[in-house]
Parts: sequence; C-alpha cells; structure tokens
Amino acid sequence: MKVLYVASEAVPFAKTGGLADVAGSLPQALRAEGHDVRVIMPKFGMIAEKYRNAMEHVYDGELNVAWRKKFVGLDQYEHKGVTYYFVDNVEYFGRDGIYGYDDDAERFSFFCRAVLNLLPAMDFWPDIIHTNDWHTGLVNVFLKLEHHGDARYQNIKTLYTIHNLKYQGVFPKEVMSDTLGLDWKYFNNGDLEFYDAVNFMKGGLVYADAISTVSKTYAEEIQYEYFGERLDGLLRSRKDDLYGIVNGIDYEMYDPARDKNLFVKYDVNTIEAKFDNQVALQKQLGLPESRRTPLVAIISRLVQPKGMDLIVRMMDEILQHEDIQFVVLGTGEKRYEDWFKGLAWRFPRKVSTNIFFSNELAMRIYAGASMFLMPSDYEPCGIGQLIAMRYGTIPIVRATGGLKDTVHPYDKFTKEGNGFLFDDYNAHEMMYALKRALRFYRSYSVWKQIVENAMRADYSWAESAKEYTKLYETLIAR
Repeated sequence: MKVLYVASEAVPFAKTGGLADVAGSLPQALRAEGHDVRVIMPKFGMIAEKYRNAMEHVYDGELNVAWRKKFVGLDQYEHKGVTYYFVDNVEYFGRDGIYGYDDDAERFSFFCRAVLNLLPAMDFWPDIIHTNDWHTGLVNVFLKLEHHGDARYQNIKTLYTIHNLKYQGVFPKEVMSDTLGLDWKYFNNGDLEFYDAVNFMKGGLVYADAISTVSKTYAEEIQYEYFGERLDGLLRSRKDDLYGIVNGIDYEMYDPARDKNLFVKYDVNTIEAKFDNQVALQKQLGLPESRRTPLVAIISRLVQPKGMDLIVRMMDEILQHEDIQFVVLGTGEKRYEDWFKGLAWRFPRKVSTNIFFSNELAMRIYAGASMFLMPSDYEPCGIGQLIAMRYGTIPIVRATGGLKDTVHPYDKFTKEGNGFLFDDYNAHEMMYALKRALRFYRSYSVWKQIVENAMRADYSWAESAKEYTKLYETLIAR
C-alpha cells in the first residue's frame, strides 16, 4: 500500500507540538508494517542546516495562487528509512517560526495545492493521502475540486486526522477568491463557510473520505457541543466515517533502560531503581531526600485546558494534610506561573516549581516521580500519561479523550489497572483520586503491582500502525 502522509511539522525537522511527534513516528511504524509511506511538509527556515544541506533537490516550477503564480520547489531526504519531501518557497516558509503569520491562509493553501501538483515530480501515486489538522485540510478539497478529471488522481482516497479540534484555521471569507482561487459556490453551499468566514478544517472534514481522531473517546466527545468547537453537527453527520485511533509513543526514545538523561537506568524487573532516581531528583531540586515520600509531578503547559485551575483550587489543602512532595515543570499563562512560584514559597520543603522547559529534567521527573497528575479539561490523546507509564510513574487523570482510553483504574480485587481517574472536571474529585492513589502507595507490594501494570502496557506506535492499516484497507475497498 502507498501512503502519502501530509503534515505541517515532523520530528526531527520542525516541531511545535504533538503532531510533529506523530509525523516523525507513525510513518516509520507503518513502513514496518510493509507499506510504502512517505511524508511531505513545508521546507521551513527553522530546519537545521545539517538536514537542509543533505536534501536532494527534485523539482523547480511554478504554482498558481489564485490569480498569480509563485515559485515552488521540491526537495527530498531519507530519515530512518522514510522518504520526506519538502515543499520549498522561501517567501512563505523561509521564516524562523511555523505559524502565527498574517498570511497563514495563503501559506498553507499554497502548501496544500503544492502537495497534489507535485505528485508527478515525486513519481509517487499514493493509494491514500493522509492529511492532518487545519494546515492540510485543503488537500482534501483541492483533490476533489481541481483534479477530478485526471485519471491519475481518481482512485486516491483521503483520511483526515483531527489532532486538536480547537485549532481550525479560520480566515476572512475574502480568501475564497483572492487566496484560494475557488468558486464562491463552495462557500455559499456551506462546504467552507463557517459563521461568515472560511474554515480550512471544515473543508478538510467535508471533503475527506474518512476522518480519524487521536483516541476513541475523543472521537465520541467531539460529536457533542461541549467538545465540538461548533463543528459537532458536521461531525455527527459524518459519524459513520469517523474513527478513533489512539496515538503511541516511540519506545526506543522513551526507554528507562536506555535513557541517558536518567541518574540510574532501570526496567520493569528493576523497579527499585526508581527510588534511586527519586532521591537524586530530590537532591537536584533541593527537596528533602526520602525514598518513601510520594513525589507527585506535573509536566505541562500551564494553561486552563490542562486543568491548572483544579490544581490552584486544591493543592494548598492537599499539601497541608498529606505527606507528599510536588514538582511542576512547564511554562504558560502568567497567572499560573506566579501561583506555582507562590506555592513553592509557601511550601519550600514540599514543592519545587520550575518555570521553564528542559527535556533532561522532564525525563528525570518521569523517572523519579511516583505519580503523574494530568487533570485536563479535555485531552484529544495526551502523551504525558503514556511516557509516565513507560517510566513506571502512575498517572492520575481526568477521564476524558485519550486519557480515558489509555489509563485504566486500578482494581484491588483483580489487581488490574495502571492508574487512577476521576470523571467530572471538579477539584474535589481530583483530590479524592489523588488520595486514593496515596492510600495504595502505602502498601509497597500493591504499588509495585500497579507500577508493573503500567510499565507492561503497550502504547507503542506498532499497535497504532496496525489500526491505521485496517482503516486504510477499508478505505481502499470502498
């Protein structure tokens, strides 16, 4: 099977969020399943020179942008057995950042049109074009509207993955003619219209052959108004074409037995070494050193959707009444940053606040912490809980999106389960879930069982790739 994976970012070339991790890992896992999978993305100025210098130049030409023509180039580079294509236009992509520019509608509509128009230059005719988030939504639109008369394109099927429904690519309606070069009838009939604006994601959803999200629960949630971001009606109308496949993580990258960031390496058979990491982490952070004091961690953007208001509401009370330590790593809204700084001032022997991001410290926290708190308001998939479980740190999460799909409540009778959940977005429910975890923590044999369950759970990309393979096959068979 031939698959062209279209993304605006991919590790190791450019990254702002989890999409880049997916685009860097899933194609490799699909290739291991025996598919010819290639990735295409913009050639951003932020891509490291070592990659840019090693790229092979494939094509130079011109591309229509509504009424004007623009240069388009194509480079390619092989990384870990996967061919990556890079759409080149310095005017659009030769910048330090990726998103947030006034001409983003023009930049990414150019990219979407280029993906399809450059297939002859690649000499690669995929069975499936797999598009992702709003930046690539117009690929689905242009395929149906601009290439329907070309036999080479007629059998290509499209799968559109929503990584986060909140970010939709909404622009003034004037882009229809001046930027997209599309007939106004596709605005007037509702295909691209969104509250008198143009919505790139909506176009992607309307014209995709199938839609997926990054967890089964999120696929259900976004059909309701609370999670639907004003697209829930459209998603309900396409529920028969809507699938949920949970993301994985790279088990080679996230491996406590080989992670060079850790003080002490360990695996599921040497769990005791987690406590060595805990003591070394406590020493680094200036906390009292203790192997048995439960260490609760947050590694997150400090913003409301990540549940920070629940932490603000209850953490003082928890720290006053429970013998725990608490460490936070991340940046975000100033009100939360200041609050966490104040928390460390109020509880200097219990709290370490780190308002920055360091991958080395993050991995040391994953390895050294006892519990990982992730009380999100919504979470399409989530990666933090998956890394935490890989490192034997037990997640305490709200039962939403991918958190609900991957974290299963511990059952003291069956001894199954890998974490603790609470249902409602409520600070007291979060506190009760944490206290329940602390009760089990007091029994070393029970806690060791929960840690083993978490570390033995398989959330590698290999499992996700098998599900995508089935979905691709279903699409091709239509």
